[in-house]
Order: sequence, then C-alpha cells, then structure tokens
Amino acid sequence: MKSSNDLRTMLRAIDHKGYPAYKSLAGSYQFGNFVLVIDHVQGDPFASPSSLHVEVDHKNAGFPASFYEKDCSRIALQDYLTRQLAAQFEDYNFKAKGSGKSGLLSITRCGQEVLERSACQITENKVIARFHVGFPAFGRTINAGELEKILFDFLPRSVENSLFLRRLDRKKVEAAVQLSEDQDELREIMKKEKLVAFVANGAILPRKSGISDLPLKDGVPFVSPASLERTYKLPYRGEITGMAIPEGITLIVGGGYHGKSTLLEALQTGVYNHIVGDGREFVLTADTAVKLRAEDGRSIRNVDISMFINDLPNGKDTTAFSTPDASGSTSQAAGVVEAIEAGAELLLIDEDTSATNFMVRDDLMQQVISREKEPITPFLERARDLYEKAGISTILVAGSSGAFFYIADRIIQMDCYRPVDITKQVKEVCAEHKTPRIQAPDFAIPQRQRALPGGRQDSHKGAGQNQRGDYRRDNRRGEEQQRGERQKDDRRNESRYEHMKIKTFGRDSFSLDKETVDVRYIEQLTDTELVNGLAHVVRYGLEQTAGSTKSLEQTIDQIYRTLDTRGWEPFCSSYVPCGLAKPRKQEIFAAFNRFRG
Repeated sequence: MKSSNDLRTMLRAIDHKGYPAYKSLAGSYQFGNFVLVIDHVQGDPFASPSSLHVEVDHKNAGFPASFYEKDCSRIALQDYLTRQLAAQFEDYNFKAKGSGKSGLLSITRCGQEVLERSACQITENKVIARFHVGFPAFGRTINAGELEKILFDFLPRSVENSLFLRRLDRKKVEAAVQLSEDQDELREIMKKEKLVAFVANGAILPRKSGISDLPLKDGVPFVSPASLERTYKLPYRGEITGMAIPEGITLIVGGGYHGKSTLLEALQTGVYNHIVGDGREFVLTADTAVKLRAEDGRSIRNVDISMFINDLPNGKDTTAFSTPDASGSTSQAAGVVEAIEAGAELLLIDEDTSATNFMVRDDLMQQVISREKEPITPFLERARDLYEKAGISTILVAGSSGAFFYIADRIIQMDCYRPVDITKQVKEVCAEHKTPRIQAPDFAIPQRQRALPGGRQDSHKGAGQNQRGDYRRDNRRGEEQQRGERQKDDRRNESRYEHMKIKTFGRDSFSLDKETVDVRYIEQLTDTELVNGLAHVVRYGLEQTAGSTKSLEQTIDQIYRTLDTRGWEPFCSSYVPCGLAKPRKQEIFAAFNRFRG
C-alpha cells in the first residue's frame, strides 16, 4: 500500500496534464488513521464523479462492539455515520473550483427510513464509507492543486469528524443504536402476540407536505382506542403503549381528509425502522407486508390469477396468465398472487387506488349482470379465505361500500386524525341488513412454479397456449437436438445479461440496456437507492440464472442469501459504488415481475 505522501507526489506530477492522467491515481493510500481507496476515476470532468472509499479499523474508530454486534444496531450505526459524513461534506461541496463536476464531494442523502446502504459498511474489522468526488479540472486539463485541497484537507477533516467516536456526540450515537434495538424487540413481540401492526401513542403520522417526508409541525398525536390499546416493555425505552392490530381483516373508514390514507401510508412504511425525531419511530408493520394497488398497463407473466379471474370470453387460460398491458383489475389480481408468492403475511390496500370491479360487486350489479357473465371474483369474496386458509391478513381503507363491514374482524374509524373502534356498533347495524355474498367457492392458493425470463421453466415448460404448443413440438424432436438448443439459449441469455448497462430514473423506474422496468407503483420503495439496488439485483439474477430450472421463488431466495452473506460485491462489476440500498425480498419479487424480458 502506498502512503499519502506518494499520492501527493503523484498528484503534483500530473498537474496540468490531460484529464485521463487522473486514472493513474487509482489504488490504496495510508492516511494516518484511515486508508483512502480511489476505486474509479471519471473519464472527464463532466462525467459521473469518481468513486472513492475510506477504511477505518475498529481500534481507531472507537465504537464498542455492542454498537454493531446485532444486525439492527449495525444498520442503525451505519445509517448514523452516513448522515454525519453527509453533513460534513455539505460544508465542503464545490469549495474546490473547476469545470463540470469539479469539487463535488457527496455521499448518500438519507431519508427518514433506516436502510442498509452501500455508503457505509461495518465489517468485523473496520468501518467503510463510500462516496463521490468530482476531480477538478480547467476545461479538460488536470487541476491538481484543487484535488489536493479535497484529499488532504477537506476529506481528512470530514472523516475525522464523522467516523471516529471521540469526535461524535456519544449520547446521540447511543440513542440511534438503542432505538434500533427497541424497534427490533417490539417487532419480536408483535410476532409472538400475532400482531400485524403497532402504532405508538404520541406518534406523529402526518407529513410536512406531499414532497416532504418530514413530520408535520403541530400534527395531531396518535392516541389508540382503548379496546386496541396494549402496553409492552422495551429494553431502553421501557414501557410503550399504543394501538396493536391483530392478524385478520382490519377496516379503516371515515370521512374524507380525516386521516385514513395517512394511517395506511404510515403502516406501509412501517416495514422499515425510522430515525429519532421522525414521529413514526414506533409505527411498525409486519416486515413482509405488501401495499397493493391497480397498475393499468403493467406486464404480467405466467401468473395464476384464476382465484380472481376465470372463464374469460376468449377462453384464455388464467392459471398461467400473461399480458403486456394489464387492466386495473387484472393487474391487482396478479399483485395479490405475486405478493403471496413473495411471502407476504399482510396486504395493505386503499380503495382509492384500487380497481373498483376487482374489490367489490354490489347486489344490484349482480342482479343486472349475472355471475355467469362476470369473470371476476372480487377481493371481498376472497379476503376471508386468504386469512383463514392461507394466513394472510388485510388492512383495508374503505369509503364507498359497506359490504366490507361484513368480512372485517375490526373496524377503525378515523375522526379528525384520531382512531375510534366502531366494530361493535357497525356489527349491530349489519345484523339489521341482508348479508351480501362475501365468500366464493373453490379457494386454492396458486402453485409457485414460475421461472425468470430465459430460464428453462419459462422457455420450455411454457404457460400460454402458444408456449404449450411449442413445447409439444419440442417433444417430438430428438433429445440431443433439444439439449443443443437449450445450451444455445443459455449462452445467448448469458451474453445478453452479463454486460447490461444500468440506468435509474428516480423512484419511477430503472433500465437494463433498453429494457425499462416500471416500479413507480411499488409504493414501499421509499428511496431512490432502493431502486438502484433493485437494478443491480435484477441484473445479477438474470446473469446467474439464465437457463436455470429453479423456480422464481428459489432463485430469489438464492439471490437474497447472497446479498445477506456476501454484501454488494457479487452484484457489482469491479467495485461497490456508493448509492445502493438493500431492498426487501418482496420488492425484489415485484421488480422481477415487472421485467418484461
């Protein structure tokens, strides 16, 4: 390993040379109590900035092992250090001058959620922080003096003030770590108590605005109805009281602008932990929960939607349904089945963003259009079986149909942002009315036998009539010819996916070469870095499983184990960049399901 003095000498030697000479700086350098690694140098001052990282061994960093020995506390500490380094970089960003991105000094901008990010990684031996630097230039000529300021002045100060415990407020560090351990303990309690959600008294659910996830100043504090109120004891906070929502079917109702959707939005992000001061620190949801909605125009590939849609007029098979352009009802039906395949134990649904004909059909409509002429079995008639026979709970925001009252285990009315348990009153009213049809026959969980695009199951076991026909024709060929064709397909798929270029477009989509994956309606993707992470995961999955006989479920399990045990290294080419966040398994399923292939 070279020394910082070597770097200074090299830097001065290339001053005023052409910009490509910067690439000679790539490598590792010892800077006193940390190591600086230049992973990748940008091609010119107007290109994406250079990627660097620093490494600080635990002895120098000074954080007790208890701060990172648990996964939850390690992730919380990584998040805290990332925020500290980001704050330091704000003071020095673009203080070095030049053309293009010269002087840029940046790391992840963290939101309100605590996510596992590539920006900071705590291993057994050290703390690693990854970031970007815009190497300065005059036009396309190296400006070594300005880069020297960044690497020998701005950067060491920032690292010293953010990655060493002695320079940090220990109480704030402990608060972040202890909050994560309390949140983790509460999640364990929820599993033991068979709860799908918990909302602490005093939580602030409303956000500052539609474009800001910060808590609303003077927002109404949450107070649980007495019937749902529970108190639990946590390691650091002590006793915590709030609304405990058990498994089953929970209905959230109320007038417009009274907080129904606000509560649901808090629950859908409750799959993640939140930082101190967010207001939703103890708004926790089952970590496999999936928010569903209608998605007109999305692609569906080989999904068994027969539980909801059957007997189509054109005779199309719905046990392995595919379309490049789904309707709202078809997309939502596929969404439910895909969520089951992804291991969801809780479905979160807002009637406002759902397809009405998928959710419910009232008595009058059933009289006018007979059941024999309607291929859709509404969600209303499957919800109870989903819970009682498959163990999948539902939290549903409803406002237009009283039919949902008949399937609900509990009904919460939001009144001026305050929840009221009205289950008893509503059930009494329901007893005075005719019960609508709320359960359909022939419930069965779909078989999980799908494969990734390009996999052998996908290519040769087929799903639609045309694919089955192709497979029958294949069977008439000799085994050697089939095997040869499959090997060609595998090589073609491998070469196709191996060098795919990734682009991301905020939280809306990402592309692999020319293939765009639309993820804007996966509402639990709260951060652009989750989308970046998904893009790398999908590319890796396509590379590794081309020609595989594994099911989609087996493939994603394997991918997730790799991500858990080996981190981001296998998913990146030559180095791990700053800017990736680890998605949940449910979002990985969702991304693959939207890859048109």
